[in-house]
Amino acid sequence: MNKQTKFVVAVIVIVSLGWLAWVGAKESKTYYHTIAELSTPKGAEAHHRMRVGGTVRAGSIARYTGRVDFVIEGEGKSLPVSYTGSDPLARHFVDNSQALVEGRMASDSTFVADKVQAKCASKYEAAPNQRKKRA
Repeated sequence: MNKQTKFVVAVIVIVSLGWLAWVGAKESKTYYHTIAELSTPKGAEAHHRMRVGGTVRAGSIARYTGRVDFVIEGEGKSLPVSYTGSDPLARHFVDNSQALVEGRMASDSTFVADKVQAKCASKYEAAPNQRKKRA
C-alpha cells in the first residue's frame, strides 16, 4: 500500500470510531424529569430516555406475566408506570416506597420503564441517639 491509501484508510477508521462514540453517547443520555414536567410533554423531549422519581401509590402495584404496573406520585401529580425490565424488583419495592424509574413515555401517557430502583427509607434514616450516660 502506498502512503496515500494508508492515510485514507486511517481517516476512515478515525471518522468511523468518532461517529460510533457520538451515537453511543447520544443513546446513553438519560434526562431527569419530575412528574409535573411529564404532564406537559414538549415535542421530541417526550421521546427521550428519562428518569422520574416519586412515591409508589398504595394499592397500585399489579404484577402480571412479563410486567409490573404501578403508579408513582409527586408534586400533586401521578404517573402510571409499566415496568417491563428483566431484573426482579427489589424486596423493598412496596406501597409508599420511593422509586426511581428509567425508560420512555408511551403514546398513551404511560411511562414504560426498563429499570426501577426502590429506595429503602430505613437505610437512609438517621440512627437514633444511643449515647449512654456515664455513671
